[in-house]
Amino acid sequence: RTHLVQLQKGDTIYLFSDGYADQFGGAKSKKFMYKKFKALLASVQEQSMDEQKNILHKTIIDWRGNLDQVDDICVIGVRV
Repeated sequence: RTHLVQLQKGDTIYLFSDGYADQFGGAKSKKFMYKKFKALLASVQEQSMDEQKNILHKTIIDWRGNLDQVDDICVIGVRV
């Protein structure tokens, strides 16, 4: 199935693995979850790509706390 999307200058596209959303952490050692991850991406999309990287990295490190990373985490952002 093919989807065509009309992009405009300034649009940002994200591709990501399940690693970020599946990471355990927080006060109750629960998964980060996709809803929270998508909200995080939406909240940082206006920032520079470098700042987004820093925010995403700090957020998952803080979330994980002393727990091990359970999977690879890949997030790719491209601004048109």
